[in-house]
Amino acid sequence: MNAPFKNLLIGVGLLITASAEALPPLQLFVDLTPLGKTLRVIPGTYSGPVVINKPIIIEGSGEVTVDNEGVGTVMTIKSDQVVVRGLHLTGSGTSYDAMDGGVVIEADDVLFEDNRLDDVLFGINIKQGNGNIIRNNTVTSKAFEPSLRGEGLRIWYGNKNLIEGNTFHHVRDLLLTNATANRIIGNELHDNRISLEFIFSPNNIVKNNRIGENDTGIVAIYSDGLSIEGNHIEHIRNMGSSALAIKESSQVRIKGNEILHNAVGLTANSPVFPENILYLEKNHFSYNNVAMYFYGEKGGHIIHGNRFIHNLSTIAVSHVKSAKSNDWDGNLWDNYLGFDQDHDGYGDTPHTIKLYADRIWMDRPVTQFFRGTPIMGMIDFMERLAPFSEPGSILTDPRPLVD
Repeated sequence: MNAPFKNLLIGVGLLITASAEALPPLQLFVDLTPLGKTLRVIPGTYSGPVVINKPIIIEGSGEVTVDNEGVGTVMTIKSDQVVVRGLHLTGSGTSYDAMDGGVVIEADDVLFEDNRLDDVLFGINIKQGNGNIIRNNTVTSKAFEPSLRGEGLRIWYGNKNLIEGNTFHHVRDLLLTNATANRIIGNELHDNRISLEFIFSPNNIVKNNRIGENDTGIVAIYSDGLSIEGNHIEHIRNMGSSALAIKESSQVRIKGNEILHNAVGLTANSPVFPENILYLEKNHFSYNNVAMYFYGEKGGHIIHGNRFIHNLSTIAVSHVKSAKSNDWDGNLWDNYLGFDQDHDGYGDTPHTIKLYADRIWMDRPVTQFFRGTPIMGMIDFMERLAPFSEPGSILTDPRPLVD
């Protein structure tokens, strides 16, 4: 090797030093690192791409940049038990066919943490990788329109991966396809298109994430056994978008989430089969245009102990039976007019939501323009005061919670 470069084996690690004027490609040092050893690289900018095909540890300490200069994927990990920590990966290509991005992981038991990825089309792409840990990274896509960016996280046929403490912003989506038993915990997801999308991806856990200012929230399609717990989802305001949208997915448990200031808090279809039900427990819906929207001709979901406060509309339905057949119990309704004379914490009379004029917009979407206006309020008041016929009920909660 030329005089400016010295390779010093120190303990179990390999320390790379180089002259500031002539840093070679990082791949050179990766190739020189012995199996199972640690590569510690001095601060600086190195050219990519990098392919790791043996179990090593790369330490960048937050001061090492790998720049691919607008061509291809910056890093590809093909070996199990690789650790990559403290790197800045930037400058991927722009090919959607090749899925140019920051890092592709085609291995198991990889630890990828404390890295920064920016100016990359796709971010972190796990292809048939299992048991990987993706922790405390920051990922940003190209400065394109949202639909033209790549996924910030993409897991394809990957199982039992942990995605924890990362920040994904200004990417397109986070997408899991045919991916099982992954854990998405404590991440920040903002200014993206779809926050999280599960397609044929059962038994994943989504917990304690902060999600906001995205076009759409969490979407699950044919993904059974999801657990969505303790997330804070806010400002999903696009017309027709939802903080949570669940379709044809059974045994999904939604518990303890804060769902605030969205166009629609939850959208769910009626279960086709008895086991295709949702369990909603102790969620807080506030300041949404519509807290929950159910479509289909029958219900069947279990909805207990939730709080509905200051929503423009609490429930919307496509059919009068869509929500009525759900199992409502012990929910808090801000417009409940009953009393709790026996002080057991529940109202003495059921809470019923009926089809008054304030719900005309459900059958005639064009009337949404007039929601909240004095004329619509007057029509609603007159119908409640002297209805031409007894209005039908949308739902009944036999034991409404009293705060």
